[in-house]
Amino acid sequence: MSTRLIASEPLTAALARMLAADLAPGATVLLEGPVGAGKTHFARAFIRARQGDLAEDVPSPTFTLVQTYDDPRGSQIWHADLYRLTDPSELSELGLDEAMDEAICLIEWPDRLTAPPPGALTVTLSACPDPDLRGIELDFPGAARLAARAGFVTQAGWDEARVLPLAGDASARRYFRLEGPGGTAVLMDDASGAVAPFVAMTDWLRDRGFGAPAILAQDAGQGLLLLQDLGDDLVARALARQPDLALVIHDRITDLLVDLHHQPVPGFVAPLDGAAMADLVRLFTEQYPGASAAPRIPALIAELHDRLCRDLPPALSLRDFHAENLVWRDAAPLGLLDYQDAVAAHPAYDLVSCLQDARRDVDPAVEQAQIARYLAATGADEAAFRAAYALIGAQRALRILGIFVRLAVRDGKPRYLDFMPRVWGHLSRNLTHPALAPLADALAGIPAPDEATRERIRARCRP
Repeated sequence: MSTRLIASEPLTAALARMLAADLAPGATVLLEGPVGAGKTHFARAFIRARQGDLAEDVPSPTFTLVQTYDDPRGSQIWHADLYRLTDPSELSELGLDEAMDEAICLIEWPDRLTAPPPGALTVTLSACPDPDLRGIELDFPGAARLAARAGFVTQAGWDEARVLPLAGDASARRYFRLEGPGGTAVLMDDASGAVAPFVAMTDWLRDRGFGAPAILAQDAGQGLLLLQDLGDDLVARALARQPDLALVIHDRITDLLVDLHHQPVPGFVAPLDGAAMADLVRLFTEQYPGASAAPRIPALIAELHDRLCRDLPPALSLRDFHAENLVWRDAAPLGLLDYQDAVAAHPAYDLVSCLQDARRDVDPAVEQAQIARYLAATGADEAAFRAAYALIGAQRALRILGIFVRLAVRDGKPRYLDFMPRVWGHLSRNLTHPALAPLADALAGIPAPDEATRERIRARCRP
C-alpha cells in the first residue's frame, strides 16, 4: 500500500494533481514532514488542480490555521496547518471536525490531531541532499498506480496539466483528461498492462484512415497511454441533443462499417466463431436467475452460428461498438474509442452492437433502414443476413444480461440492472425470427428481468 519515490518539483506537483482527480468530498489527506519539506507546495498544486479556472492564490495557512476554497465539484477544500495548534479542543472551534465529513481536507502537521480520521490518506514529504528533489511516501490504497500515472505524464511533458477523471466503462481501465498549456489529451490507465491490442488496433485503423486517436506517448509495460483527445461529443450525446439527425448519424455509422468490412481482417485479431460465442453465453447460464435450468443454451448458440453465419466470411468487428464509443466530429471521420477487444466475426456483429444498444433506445425504423443500407452497399443475401443478425442479437443480449448480473453481484455495480429490461426486449424481438425457434424454446421458462427479478439480484449484491 505504501509507495516511496524521489520526486522533482514538477513530479511532486503532478502527484498532487493526480490525487486531486481521484478524491471525493469526505476525503482527508494528511501531509506529514518537517518544515520546508514541500507540504504547502503539494497542497497548492492540489487545490489549483481541483479549482481549474476558478483557481485562487493559495497562501500557507500557518497563521490563519485554516484556509477554505470553493470546490467546483460541489463541496469545499479545507487547507489546515496545525503547527500552532496548542490543544486538540481547538479543532472544534476551527470547524475542522465537521469539515472532514463533508469537504476535502488537506492537513499539515496532522500529529496535532487526537487521532487521524478513519480512511485518511497519508503523504509524507522529506528533504533530499539535492535541494531540487524531495522524498515522498504515499500511504493509501492505489498509491503505486497513482505514482505511475504521475511519473508517466511528467516524463511525457504533461506535468503541468490539470487532471480530470472521465467516465469509464465496465472494465477496470481508467481514463483522465489532461488540460495543459498546449491543449488536451486523454490518459488511459490499464492496470492489467494489456494495452498492446489497443496499440496494434490503433495503428491499423489510423493507417487506413479511420478515426482512432493518435498515441502521443506510451509505457506499455505499465499499461499507460497518452492519447489524442477526440472530444466529448459522443454520438449518444449528439443524438440526444439533435434527435432529428438520427438517420444521418446512423447512415454515417453504417457507411463506416461498410468501409471497415472492405478491409482484409488483420491477422492479429482472434476469431469470434460459434464456439467462442457459446463460451461467452455461459455467463448467462451461470449468473442469470433461473438460467441454470437451460444448460443447453451455449451449445444451441454454437449450432445456430455454424448453420446461420456461414454464408459470409468473417469481417473485422470492433466489438464494443455503440453510441458511447463513437465521437461525432461533424464532417471529420467518426472518432473511435474502446476497440482493443476487436475480433473477426460475422459482418452483422457491429451493426447489431450499435442498433441494439443496451444503454439507449433506437427507433425500430432506423434499425431497419440501416440493415437495408448495409445490404444495399454490400450485396449480401438478405434472408441469410437477417437470420445471422437475429442470432447475433440474441447471443449478445444473453451475454450482456449475464455481465450485468455479475457487475451487480460481484463488483457492486447495481446501476447496470436498470438496462436489463431494454436488453430483454432486444432478446425477445430477435427470438421471433423463425430460425431461432430452438433457442426460443430453450429460454421459454426463464423469467424476464422485471422488478421482482432485479430485486432478487440486488439482494445478492456486494455491499
